[in-house]
Amino acid sequence: MDGGSTPAEPGFRFRSGPGGRAVERWAVSLDAVAYSRHRHDSYGIGMTVSGVQRFWYRGTHWVGRPGEWHVLHPDEVHDGMPGEGSGLGYRIFYVDPAAVLDAIPSGGLPFVAEPVLRPGLVPAPAATLLERLDEPLDELSEIELVADLAQLLADLSAGRRADTAARPARTAVRRVAAVLREQPARPHTGRELEQLAGISRWELARQFRAVLGVSPSRYRLVGRVRRAQRLIADGAGLAAAAAGAGFSDQAHLTRAFRSVLGVTPGRWRSGLTARS
Repeated sequence: MDGGSTPAEPGFRFRSGPGGRAVERWAVSLDAVAYSRHRHDSYGIGMTVSGVQRFWYRGTHWVGRPGEWHVLHPDEVHDGMPGEGSGLGYRIFYVDPAAVLDAIPSGGLPFVAEPVLRPGLVPAPAATLLERLDEPLDELSEIELVADLAQLLADLSAGRRADTAARPARTAVRRVAAVLREQPARPHTGRELEQLAGISRWELARQFRAVLGVSPSRYRLVGRVRRAQRLIADGAGLAAAAAGAGFSDQAHLTRAFRSVLGVTPGRWRSGLTARS
């Protein structure tokens, strides 16, 4: 992977590019290490840059070679490792499924059956933004990027979109998701979320998964892990990051971090590199 300093602990390197509210961009390399099985709350749309990528997903193993893209759905369990030799490099977008819903005219989340895509399917402007990781991503650029990626997902789904709720429930879910995203450390009660959504907590749980592909509790957990990532990247200790992100203690943070990112927070911190 290009740029950055050598991490204190070999194995992983993680470098982020400037992102927006709906999209994250990362360059990642693995050297003789592997992710444990984990799951995100976002779409992962990435390209293998070097080496061979091997990952378990939906009950089978898949292989991605340089130039090939892959698509991972929200809340789908997967791992990741070099498939040949010791090294692997890839770049990836993490895209908020709520933004994907906003960018497509109707229906639920697109469902892409085959996770490995042949080269050339991803729109050139999106591929360029991933290749040039350090280029800024302003609001208009992000809107265009989300539109391109949402259209790609819709085209690949070939009419096989996941079931979703009626628009009133979709609106309610979006209100709750916004609060959980902005205030992940706060322990929101079921009653508070009912009042915000205007539907029962049981209906909210069902509709939340139908609309965004993940449960409310998982959505909040991932938000807390992201908050912890920001705190750690800014220099906070692991215990302080755990407290600041709403975890009960450092052990709780470690379990959650590993379930979301496939590595421990200490390993992630060791692999974090500075932007070039």
